[in-house]
Amino acid sequence: MASAATAPPTPNNLRRIVAASLIGTTIEWYDFFLYGSAAALVFNKLFFPDSDPLVGTLLSFLTYAVGFAARPLGALVFGHYGDRIGRKKLLVLSLLLMGGATFAIGLLPTHATVGAAAPVLLTALRLVQGFALGGEWGGAVLLVSEHGDARRRGFWASWPQTGAPAGQLLATGVLSFLTAVLSDAAFGSWGWRIPFLLSGVLVVVGLWIRLSVDESPVFQEALERAEARKAASADDAEKLPLVSVLRNHWRDVLVAMGARMAENISYYVITAFILVYATEAAGVSKQTALNAVLIGSAVHFAVIPAWGALSDRIGRRPVYLFGAAGIGLWMFPFFSLVDTASFGNLVLAVTVGLVLHGAMYAPQAAFFSEMFATRMRYSGASIGAQFASVAAGAPAPLIATALLADYDSSTPIALYVIAAVVVTLIAVGVAKETRHRDLADVTADGVAGAEKKATAQAADARTA
Repeated sequence: MASAATAPPTPNNLRRIVAASLIGTTIEWYDFFLYGSAAALVFNKLFFPDSDPLVGTLLSFLTYAVGFAARPLGALVFGHYGDRIGRKKLLVLSLLLMGGATFAIGLLPTHATVGAAAPVLLTALRLVQGFALGGEWGGAVLLVSEHGDARRRGFWASWPQTGAPAGQLLATGVLSFLTAVLSDAAFGSWGWRIPFLLSGVLVVVGLWIRLSVDESPVFQEALERAEARKAASADDAEKLPLVSVLRNHWRDVLVAMGARMAENISYYVITAFILVYATEAAGVSKQTALNAVLIGSAVHFAVIPAWGALSDRIGRRPVYLFGAAGIGLWMFPFFSLVDTASFGNLVLAVTVGLVLHGAMYAPQAAFFSEMFATRMRYSGASIGAQFASVAAGAPAPLIATALLADYDSSTPIALYVIAAVVVTLIAVGVAKETRHRDLADVTADGVAGAEKKATAQAADARTA
């Protein structure tokens, strides 16, 4: 019989929880991607006008990269308190921080008004954005994972993952609309502020939905057990979640980091670096390349839940491994299609790449959640995911651009992605399948109680 913690919620309640996580992650990714687009369009002129145009653009993108550097810190802090006081409270805080920082960027004075203080303030707010996003992902996927049962966990937990393509579509769509209806002068003067100020409205909607959902029942049950143990024994001091993760789950953290290498690097090569490669090497216009990414992102959004549902039927590992291997095999055809400078081929290259990426990204939420015990799950999943992003996604466009500049060929870039694929295949290949695990029953060493008991019985039988 399912415990109270693991019994499936009512359909209406579960849909509300999924909606709360999806809308929140969409807003957070909208804010994060909006900054990157604005960095390419206007920030170099508004905040670094004294530099050479190319240098100004590089400085603008450097502030963009700062957001990645802050994400591991957010993972540590939010993971710690999320495992101590609950998922819901930290998700509300992450949304407030991200939305507040984005809204404040829309009000920032430029270099023409306050001089060198303008880029300093911009960088500080970017750090807040990265810090908030580092804590958002783990809480959003755990809130869904811990409310549902194991039978459809992959499907439901994949919905917060669709927040990334949804946020990118929303940010790019708003900017495209504004650049279409405003002159270049008007957009550079005040129009660029509108998408950032719009974040304030989106945050109000997101908070209204997030405050209406309940705390994770799995977490509440684990917290009650921990408090009962503490009351029964004065010496039974609970370890810090980070200490417990590094002591009991260090292998799972490494698996999560390795699993993210191909997923994270391929995503930024397909969606960010492609804008550089298509325009510089293939001679495609920026608008054409951007439209291809928009179409691919829409398909990406649609297939993620399908991949998550498939992982419920055949397992997290097979779907993840298929996506990783597929990305590795697709890299050379990907660049060959882009080299044709045909819009249809460009759309095909990006769309197939993102569909294969979705096979990794969709089961990732449930896969990482099922690796860790409840009282250290927020910390473990967040640390594994966000520390990998610093080594994978953050430098991926820069490394790919440098390889293109040095070799004037897509071959080294394809090999770079394939090398990441090899790391992911090894990491996921040595991991255990997790889809049948009861999240309330995962022990401190990352093994479900039933699984651990079965292993022990098999060992006893062999001994006998």
